Amino acid sequence: MRAILVAAALAATALTAAPAMAADAAAKPAYSTSESSIGELIDNPETKAIFDKYLPGVSSNDQFEMAKAMTLKQVQAYAPDQFTDETLAKMDAELAKVPAKK
Repeated sequence: MRAILVAAALAATALTAAPAMAADAAAKPAYSTSESSIGELIDNPETKAIFDKYLPGVSSNDQFEMAKAMTLKQVQAYAPDQFTDETLAKMDAELAKVPAKK
């Protein structure tokens, strides 16, 4: 009897958690300055346009090639005056509108 109650409770938890997890995934933007690598942002024409709008000349800088695997939030630690919270927030607002590349 106890095993049936535990199984029922687990099933109910799974059924209520699945829609919540799906809603979280749907609400999460496809691109962001904290989750997307710089390479990912530069390789997509839509996100590259946003990148270049807020950080002109950075994507074409040869030295920046080394940072392609990093996120902009990670790079911010090395150049906080160039990659400000305000700039990254503005970028995130625009990046959130870009659908995931298929």
